Amino acid sequence: MHEYPITKRIIEIAEEFANKNNGKQVKQINLIVGDYSGYVASSIELYFEIIAEGSLCSKAKLNIERVKPKLKCTRCGELFERKVFSFQCPICSGDGIPTEIGKEFYIKSIEIE
Repeated sequence: MHEYPITKRIIEIAEEFANKNNGKQVKQINLIVGDYSGYVASSIELYFEIIAEGSLCSKAKLNIERVKPKLKCTRCGELFERKVFSFQCPICSGDGIPTEIGKEFYIKSIEIE
């Protein structure tokens, strides 16, 4: 449910960008969403279609690039995706610790007409 207000804000930001740059319509919004960001990409897509109706974003394509979380090995420094029930590094078998990778959430770019 918290995807609704964030999706609404994404549309507002895109409209503000279009207005400041003399755009008539938003063509595309490119969004980065980490799997551990706290937002569900599919919910954002669903809300986007509903909220964008009647706005400068009504014909816009929403592209969402998902970022998988990565652990960092305490022994060799390798970044790797965690396997189920394991924090073990696939390179050296060291222990993996959480990183900020996968927590991203931002608008990468906005394209206007």
